[in-house]
Amino acid sequence: MDGTGSEQASLLILVVDDEPNIRKTLTISLEAEGHRVAAVSNSRDALMEARRRHFDLALVDLRLGAESGMELITALHASCPWMKSAVITAYASIDSAVEAMRRGAFDYLPKPFTHDQVALLVRKVVEVRTLEQKVEALQEVLRQAAPEADFTSGSPSMQRTLAMARQVAASEATILLRGESGTGKTILARAIHTWSPRASKPFGTVSCPSLSAELLESELFGHVKGAFTGAVRDTPGRIAACEGGTLLLDEIGDLPLSVQAKLLRVLQEKTYERVGGLETRKADLRIIAATNMDLESAMKAGRFREDLFYRLDVVEINIPPLRERREDILPLAERLLAFFAGQNHRRVLGFTEEAGEVLLRYRWPGNVRELRNAVERAILLCNGERVGVECLQLRLAPGEPSLSLGDLVSLERIEEAHIRRVLAVTKSIEEACRVLDMDSVTLWRRRKKYGI
Repeated sequence: MDGTGSEQASLLILVVDDEPNIRKTLTISLEAEGHRVAAVSNSRDALMEARRRHFDLALVDLRLGAESGMELITALHASCPWMKSAVITAYASIDSAVEAMRRGAFDYLPKPFTHDQVALLVRKVVEVRTLEQKVEALQEVLRQAAPEADFTSGSPSMQRTLAMARQVAASEATILLRGESGTGKTILARAIHTWSPRASKPFGTVSCPSLSAELLESELFGHVKGAFTGAVRDTPGRIAACEGGTLLLDEIGDLPLSVQAKLLRVLQEKTYERVGGLETRKADLRIIAATNMDLESAMKAGRFREDLFYRLDVVEINIPPLRERREDILPLAERLLAFFAGQNHRRVLGFTEEAGEVLLRYRWPGNVRELRNAVERAILLCNGERVGVECLQLRLAPGEPSLSLGDLVSLERIEEAHIRRVLAVTKSIEEACRVLDMDSVTLWRRRKKYGI
């Protein structure tokens, strides 16, 4: 499929039916619409075709002689996960339709069917495949522009965060992203947009602390000509620019109170007016808000509206700081290293063992953003094939230098360093307890004592 638009797109379609007339009729009808068709009569030939070519759609008869079309659908999806399937059958029933959907069928077409019914089914598949390809293209662009957007994580807490983000992406719910500065809230917001049905529409960001209340209001809602000094023409604003798409309000805790009331109206009524304008406009967009601020304290202090908070906090997603997902530090650092080495045309193959240990020990107060900057700087300073500690230039705290057995330091320092290192490389608390020969309560006390 070329993905240039539903009216021009061509599908590669597999027809599986034991009736020669059905195969011939469907082939002629589909090819007349510009699609390519392979028609077979049994499961063996269908699976052979699926191994040879990447089909977009399979039209499968429910009864293939003594064979089951249901079983074939399961096998086809295992072979071609991206392929859509539709059941065609003269023995239509609610039970078989439910079972087909449970097995992953895209649609269900009872016999006898008309040319228009088949054409409508194919158009729906064209639209879905076109959208899927756009999302894949957007995700690839995002990965190339920001290697930290590859959300592969070995951390259970980050896996839960990503699972929730994917789950709610398909909804229309307002999302509040919370996490320390540099954890990747903007990157996750963009990913949620690409995973959502709004992916083909615009994604915009407004940084709430960067503008005065007056300029921020104009930036969000737009203004009409003559609304204020310097307003020489109508300006639509970010809400209008993101029509049908997603708008991220970054650092929402810094949104001025005067603008908070107008944003609340957008969330409640989906309406607004431009600055200086009288025309009420509709707002069709999804709002994602992000903050590293304690909004509950801001509400108590009267700096943030309680009603706005609860409108924003429909789904709250917390992004854990990098120091709490140490399993991700080295894989992420290596992805960043490969990215910046290619960008700067440098032959750098990896980190030295000592540099890797320092990356794991460091607390990363600036989170992923700091790691990205550290790796980019290291690539520019590195003169060999591997990045050493001297290239990282991390501001190590007094308790973070490398420690070895026999060093003239206290046993507590050695114990803390050892516990930190074991926790960084083991996959769970249970595994760390086994390595340390320590029960979970004792380990919890040690972690509390050392601030781990």
